[in-house]
Amino acid sequence: MARTTKTITFSLPPELVERVNNVVAQQGSSRSEFLRMVVVRYIEEQEWRQLLQYGERKAREEGIGPEDVARLVEEYRSETNLART
Repeated sequence: MARTTKTITFSLPPELVERVNNVVAQQGSSRSEFLRMVVVRYIEEQEWRQLLQYGERKAREEGIGPEDVARLVEEYRSETNLART
């Protein structure tokens, strides 16, 4: 059966390795699992920032200001039956 993961190797300063070891010891996880989680979180944050930048750019192009956001969200929720109950 083929592996579902790939192994990579990278270097960290000893102090950082010690900090990672302390965190995983407290969490009861492995370094691999911890670093996987950190990488996923970093990538998701970058994707979220890109999405926010896109939204801000489109809002500027459409002349939508911060004061319009709540109203537009409520309008959308009403139109799509997502209104709060």
